[in-house]
Amino acid sequence: MNAKKSDKIATGIIYGLVGIVVAILISLLGYILYNGVPDVNWHFLTSEAQSFSAGGGVRDQLFNSLYLLVLALIISLPIALGAGIYLSEYAKDNWVNDVIRTSIEVLSSLPSVVVGLFGYLLLVIQLNLGFSIMAGAIALTFFNLPLLTRNIEESLSSVPDLQREAGTSLGLSGWKTITKIILPMALPGILTGLILCSGRIFGEAAALIYTAGQSAPSVDYANWNPFTETSFLNPMRPAETLAVHIWKVNTESVTPDASVISSASSAVLIIVILIFNLGARYLGNKLFKKMTAAK
Repeated sequence: MNAKKSDKIATGIIYGLVGIVVAILISLLGYILYNGVPDVNWHFLTSEAQSFSAGGGVRDQLFNSLYLLVLALIISLPIALGAGIYLSEYAKDNWVNDVIRTSIEVLSSLPSVVVGLFGYLLLVIQLNLGFSIMAGAIALTFFNLPLLTRNIEESLSSVPDLQREAGTSLGLSGWKTITKIILPMALPGILTGLILCSGRIFGEAAALIYTAGQSAPSVDYANWNPFTETSFLNPMRPAETLAVHIWKVNTESVTPDASVISSASSAVLIIVILIFNLGARYLGNKLFKKMTAAK
């Protein structure tokens, strides 16, 4: 068998394997959307969930997921940004930084249920935060920090050294070079990774079962004071997210239309995650073209 024929066979096998992966993905997404989208409507998105009667929605669960996502990013982004800058621009090749990188790798490989149990023991029990949005956001910080840190580090490292040398030749300090030249150049990659991490957070369930809780008490959406118990902005209230709601409906719900609620909720979750992923791709390409045109 000559090299040309071997190359064609290997290429065909690779395309076939890729086709299988794509077919599996399309079939899974198609099945969920086909069964769930017909039951998604404005009433479903804006009404409260029902425990015993049919016709409930996911208003509170959808808001809780978005609110928890915002809090988790507010906590994790500054930490990940600082760690990524250090590892990319300041870290030297020694055992201390090897330990840091190894710790990040180990943390990124932890199952989410382990992170949830750790959050339950530390945040809910020891720190007495109870089942709350804040406890869930901090637990998701442990879960999301390694991926976000690695993304920022790689985005900064991908900036050519010529840009750093240009900053030095202009008399800029190391920090000025990073903030005025390196970070703006790495912004498309950082934003893309941030949006992808958002999709991962939005679909998380196991870690939140033990930290944010499995109940969604009625809240007052007209009350903007986060220090009152019934305010929708109160970070210390328990909050069932959309992913947890899907799990709960499939395992514990006694509502007559549990299968309909589960299918429609799954469709909403998939659609939001697809928006995050497609938005990350679109935004990254747009920023990259804009920066390329500016050069």
